[in-house]
Amino acid sequence: MSIDNQIQVVLIDDDPHLRQALCQTLDLAGLKVLPLGEASGLTARLSRDWSGVVVSDIRMPGMDGLELLAELHGQDPDLPVLLITGHGDVPLAVQAMRAGAYDFLEKPFASDALLDSVRRALALRRLVLDNRSLRLALSDRQQLSTRLVGHSPQMLRLREQIGALAATKADVLILGETGAGKEVVARALHDLSSRRSGPFVAINAGALAESVVESELFGHEPGAFTGAQKRRIGKFEFANGGTLFLDEIESMSLDVQVKLLRLLQERVVERLGGNQLIALDIRIIAATKEDLRQAADQGRFRADLYYRLNVAPLRIPPLRERGEDALMLFQHFADEASSRHGLPLHELQPGQRALLLRHSWPGNVRELQNAAERFALGLELALDSTLDNPSASILTSTPGGLSEQVEQFEKSLIAAELTRPHSSMRSLAEALGVPRKTLHDKLRKHGLNFADSASHSADDE
Repeated sequence: MSIDNQIQVVLIDDDPHLRQALCQTLDLAGLKVLPLGEASGLTARLSRDWSGVVVSDIRMPGMDGLELLAELHGQDPDLPVLLITGHGDVPLAVQAMRAGAYDFLEKPFASDALLDSVRRALALRRLVLDNRSLRLALSDRQQLSTRLVGHSPQMLRLREQIGALAATKADVLILGETGAGKEVVARALHDLSSRRSGPFVAINAGALAESVVESELFGHEPGAFTGAQKRRIGKFEFANGGTLFLDEIESMSLDVQVKLLRLLQERVVERLGGNQLIALDIRIIAATKEDLRQAADQGRFRADLYYRLNVAPLRIPPLRERGEDALMLFQHFADEASSRHGLPLHELQPGQRALLLRHSWPGNVRELQNAAERFALGLELALDSTLDNPSASILTSTPGGLSEQVEQFEKSLIAAELTRPHSSMRSLAEALGVPRKTLHDKLRKHGLNFADSASHSADDE
């Protein structure tokens, strides 16, 4: 069993009388003490974030104080260890100080000397742990900035929310469109949490056949149904001690939602065909691209499950709301792809940057990543909203001369605007910021037609 963080001093001495006397001294000073008669097994009970100090005699049967010092510092070199020595052990104590012991006290020593040394060691320990926390927080922020690229206010806020939620035990509901990066956010929550050493299990509920979803999630016992010849551990049980990411939760049947609600409330799972309740230490991160409140109002999603999941919602902003983040992400993915394929890096041209900013990115980050991969490979790209109008796609890694790029860019801007609804030629001209006569000339020059606009008034052509 690990030692509680409320314990401030672990005192080890094989002499029961001295151990009792030292415990009384520390107790009277308001310090919480754990007295032990031997050193063996202590290291395994201390975590690296334990905030206390160790006081140990040097001469003890079994593991002595020097051996304990070496073992403790093998796990945490910053843990303060105070050694108690007899008169003849002073040379050993000096050796221990050189090996990293915080202090040594020679018998007999005054109570005040022990208390002073212990208090100074505790103050040092708090400082060390505070510095570790600051370094970890800085590392976490840097990690988040690498995973969730962008400087838009929406992304800064999202990273801030992830950092705050990761340290808690709360289940999380991630809201985001297809391709927005819901699993990336879920993995960040796991990796920045105290569960990072446990499993991260991701499952897409929408990809599971109705006939196997319960077995896949909850497991089953032999004979639970036809074909169940041996026990199967379900995803929830497999994720014990870690995090389970359940994507497309809106696609789960109402029957499975009932079982999920029970698991969330009681933290137990029962395999199909079994009678045993299995306790779970698990964090659930659910994700959806739908409005679950609306789904609950329509009877497609349980309202009680919605309210249980909606305690800590995280909304991932769609790429179209993130401004110049699209450029940063595009270059990031393109550089990654270039490095992976051993190709030279390409820089976005002004016209290409403008087109990326104008694109609505219906497929979000996933669409952008695919586009960046094509750009890195030197292939011409067709963005989803311009597939019906190839002239609007000018993203190539090997553009022509300046005049050609300018003409391509002009054509792409007009073609992109034609995909938007306009009631009249006047409306289209105003959106592009040109006179109607100029617009007529440019449409003719580039072989474009106002009739291709998403919506227009024929009377105004």
